[in-house]
Amino acid sequence: MKNIQYEFSESFAQKMDAEDPLKKFRDRFFFPQINGKSAIYFCGNSLGLQPKTTESYIKKELDNWAELGVDGHFYGEDAWYHVRKKSKPALAGIVGAYEHEVVAMNNLTSNLHFLMVSFYRPDKYRYKIITEAGAFPSDMYMLETQVKFHGLDPEECIVELSPRPGEYTLRTDDILNAIEVHKENLALVMMAGLQYYTGQVFDMQAITVSAHQVGARVGFDLAHAAGNAPLKLHEWGVDFATWCSYKYLNSGPGNISGVFVHERHAENPDLPRFAGWWGHDEGERFRMEKGFKPMYGADGWQLANSNILALAAHQASLDIFEEAGMKRLRAKSELLTGYLEFLIQEINGDSGVLEIITPTNPAERGCQLSLLIHKGEKFVFDEFYQNGVVGDWRNPNVIRLAPTPLYNSFVDVFHFATILEQSLLKFA
Repeated sequence: MKNIQYEFSESFAQKMDAEDPLKKFRDRFFFPQINGKSAIYFCGNSLGLQPKTTESYIKKELDNWAELGVDGHFYGEDAWYHVRKKSKPALAGIVGAYEHEVVAMNNLTSNLHFLMVSFYRPDKYRYKIITEAGAFPSDMYMLETQVKFHGLDPEECIVELSPRPGEYTLRTDDILNAIEVHKENLALVMMAGLQYYTGQVFDMQAITVSAHQVGARVGFDLAHAAGNAPLKLHEWGVDFATWCSYKYLNSGPGNISGVFVHERHAENPDLPRFAGWWGHDEGERFRMEKGFKPMYGADGWQLANSNILALAAHQASLDIFEEAGMKRLRAKSELLTGYLEFLIQEINGDSGVLEIITPTNPAERGCQLSLLIHKGEKFVFDEFYQNGVVGDWRNPNVIRLAPTPLYNSFVDVFHFATILEQSLLKFA
């Protein structure tokens, strides 16, 4: 990537697509239509596209239900009693974990609340939580109500870190310094792995090491990182994490979440949790007796039986991920996002209409670029849509664009650039 010389030409984009080892995957997804044409879909950071196989994966389970009824739990291919195990290899590869450290279950914010029961244990000495200012609202509400649940004041307990004046993203040194400053009272660092608004990927390894050195635990919301940014949760020593599957993991609107719990917590009898039948030792589950015995690993945080139709839709995408491979997806992502950045900068010049606020260093971002709009406001975004571009508007004045390596092409990026060029003539 370092040696590539981008060009502002369709022939260059076509050449890049022709040489793309992942080009075949584009045809495995449905694209929405705008004005009778396939959209330039740069909104995988909000909702991923539907794999063409999703319907058949769901129908298979509907057929099992029709043909087997309750016996589908124990008979037939992918018996429902154990079907959660099918997604584990792909999830482990996506987030950098062992299979016993991950499980698909519930929804993201529900999982955050359940994990906080185990990993936020405030006392009179350690009660503070460090997070990023401007976190996604669901995370803000989750932290606020968790603190209140313990009878504490969010204003005293939640330390929100903001970028320096005149900057848009947090410096790693400032995060680590805050951990040191609050070390005597710090219970938990709980923040995004990738900041939804700016697109910044935080240095999760450095944050985890620093927090552990002062005796705090660490968790990450990976909604915008899973399936997008390189992750090594086990190696980094992260205590817990959770993510959704409907963004880069393309599993359908509101679909199932996943959790990671580091194996060092797998058999800690002193770690409290809210238990349910499906987290109980499956070898003894049907004894129907008192006394919760958690399953080993992340499975021990399950509550209810698996959502079979949700897992089927999830698996349709995960099978594609396993075939494509995160290493190859990341390599293309860096090229594709780099090309988008190059074209935007070439077109924008000194117009003053917009500014990229996502870090320029590929190691500090995924495939999303956030554009701060200085002129034209939402009219710029509306202009994009009218010309077939699906992006994402975030108040007060940011457009988020996510060229997703599984299904976006270099020609997509080039065509977007020509639309941007026309739009800037109206607002410059």
